[in-house]
Amino acid sequence: MTNHTPHAGLVGGIDSHTDTIHVALIDGLGRDVADHEFATTASGYRATVAWLAGHGPVSVVGVEGTSSYGRGVTTALAGAGIQVVEVNRTRPAERRRAGKSDRLDAYRAARSVLSGEATTPPKDGSVEPLRALMVARRSALKAQQAAWRQIGALLINAPARIRDAHRDLPPARLLATLIHCRPAQVADADHADILYSLRTLARRHRDLTTEIAELTERIGSRAAAANPALLAIKGVGPVIGAQLLLTAGDNPERLRSAPSFAALCGTAPVPVSSGRTDRHRLSRGGDRAANSALHLIVNNRMSNDARTRTYRDTHLAQNWTKKDVYRSLKRAVAREIYQALVGRCTVPDYSDLRPARHAKNLTLAAAATDLHVWPTAISQIERGKRRDDKLAQSYREWLNAA
Repeated sequence: MTNHTPHAGLVGGIDSHTDTIHVALIDGLGRDVADHEFATTASGYRATVAWLAGHGPVSVVGVEGTSSYGRGVTTALAGAGIQVVEVNRTRPAERRRAGKSDRLDAYRAARSVLSGEATTPPKDGSVEPLRALMVARRSALKAQQAAWRQIGALLINAPARIRDAHRDLPPARLLATLIHCRPAQVADADHADILYSLRTLARRHRDLTTEIAELTERIGSRAAAANPALLAIKGVGPVIGAQLLLTAGDNPERLRSAPSFAALCGTAPVPVSSGRTDRHRLSRGGDRAANSALHLIVNNRMSNDARTRTYRDTHLAQNWTKKDVYRSLKRAVAREIYQALVGRCTVPDYSDLRPARHAKNLTLAAAATDLHVWPTAISQIERGKRRDDKLAQSYREWLNAA
């Protein structure tokens, strides 16, 4: 049973929606005190705070949807010095048993706080700009993919003359050809309209490519400013780092431990033992976007990290399945990510590398040639865009010896 501190004052509960919030108050024994509905406007939030204060000291308020419909009232309550706790939505079984209404849900939210079932503080609102950038990038990416599929579909149904002219072109060349085609110079009106449509889609694809790059740059800047240690982890880029920051929130102290963060990301091992079988499987719960981010980190390390490949080969030789290997690796990555989120991860300092190279008038090409890597890899390390401690150490030794 979870231990919790009894609440000295009144306990509030809020059921949030698009246009309204329903607020309820109970006393320390769980008895109904009062409830009221307010609008989701600035004046409505002020009225909510005043209404709560008018009934006496309120020790804590449980809010449903603190990162969505309840974001505004959560900010107003925190600004007034009232403690806020995040409350999960009502479970279907409870709704079937006791009914469903805004008033009932508000009282349930208050009682879940009083009972100690709800204890998690809400996410800090400072991650919302990062969430907005991620939403815009995801939308642009989907639109770009849709444009590319539509180009392919139009070419399949296009007249043979148009289809044959573009049949064997690689993607980049195909887009460039369509972008610069001139439908107005085509005599056949039907062919001209098809080419015009293809050119429109190709230009849309190009514009979305630029838009995605700009959004990714802004996401990277904000994520690096929020937690540079997170982006210093091998395999964590701007988008993956931003997703993990959104999952954890900008106040990671709300995460109790590394196992709780693993469970949040759906990477906590789930036992499925029976009889002579003793094993675990991947969790199918948690934040699936965060789970996907961890999966991409493991995929990246499979390609670029010798230690990860050695781990995989060793355990596959011990009759582990590939799913078992991924489950274990994702759990280890989640532990590493948690350490970075709570500030227990050191950030390697590569800031001395570029000045040292400039002082000796050395080029990136010369360093890359001697170290057998691409110049881009050296440049990314110098600018802090990539973490590779082994390469950074070799590069530093090369600079000292030059």
